[in-house]
Amino acid sequence: MDASRQEDGAGKEEGDVAMDQSGDAAPKKTESKNLDLAFAMDCTGSMGSYIHQAQKNIRLIVEEIVSKEKADVCLALVEYRDHPPEDQTFVTRVNDFTSSVRSMKQWLDQCSASGGGDTPEAVADALHQVVKLRWREDSTKICVFIADAPPHGLSSSGDHFPNGCPDGLDPMVVTRELAEKGITLYIAGCEPSITAYKDFFMALAHLTGGQYVPLARADVLAKVIVGGAQEELSLQQLMEEVNQEVIHAAAQADEDIDAEDLTRQVHMKLKSRGFKHTNEKISLISILKEAGFCKYHDGGEKQLHCGPGSK
Repeated sequence: MDASRQEDGAGKEEGDVAMDQSGDAAPKKTESKNLDLAFAMDCTGSMGSYIHQAQKNIRLIVEEIVSKEKADVCLALVEYRDHPPEDQTFVTRVNDFTSSVRSMKQWLDQCSASGGGDTPEAVADALHQVVKLRWREDSTKICVFIADAPPHGLSSSGDHFPNGCPDGLDPMVVTRELAEKGITLYIAGCEPSITAYKDFFMALAHLTGGQYVPLARADVLAKVIVGGAQEELSLQQLMEEVNQEVIHAAAQADEDIDAEDLTRQVHMKLKSRGFKHTNEKISLISILKEAGFCKYHDGGEKQLHCGPGSK
């Protein structure tokens, strides 16, 4: 997979820095237009009545995003079934990121519903493989997870691995890893099969700032995913601008900055632009820490001294 590229403006040599009216380095406006979109899909026998609908929805979402978004889109697909002896074919089958829509459609065409054994499936393993995909560092990251059954260990009824995933993976822990990597999870639930476990899957999605949507609502599902991708792309671009503005302001400051007050102002700015989940997406203190403005007073992290010599 090609690494992300950054093109310099016309007439500028690489490394040129824009200057503001005072002659100081001005915040550099960056534009993140890389979108990594992964799909994870249950391919066990119980998906027999859903898999064609799932394939159709994935194709629709891919076509909508590729045609509407002015972004460099990469696609991935993780198929999952179950552990032996419940299934002898595969636990997970990974098709890592590609920019080829044709390849994605070929992967989808090869998917089939078979095997699976007991009721729960290798949900935790599939989530783990999603974490391990080759996500680009500067990309907007989204995973659409299509499921009709719970993970092992959630209920002892009909579960041949009642103590959980045989590989020791905890779906909640793995989902937190997704959140830490900035991957937003959208769960497409195959109802009514998944209804008894709907709250669990909703909790997984919410951990990452995503949503749960019934697979049967094809019109809603496509709109939610495409709309979510648009919001995530816009939010990431805005966040990059905010980062640069905050760092620039801190560099110019000659007195203490109330980080909490600035954080509230940034959150208000984001909400005024219609963005959701802003509390989970931004930490102004983290921005200042990473930039090296880390001299705190007795009040801890509430006051940051950002004047000369604070770095």
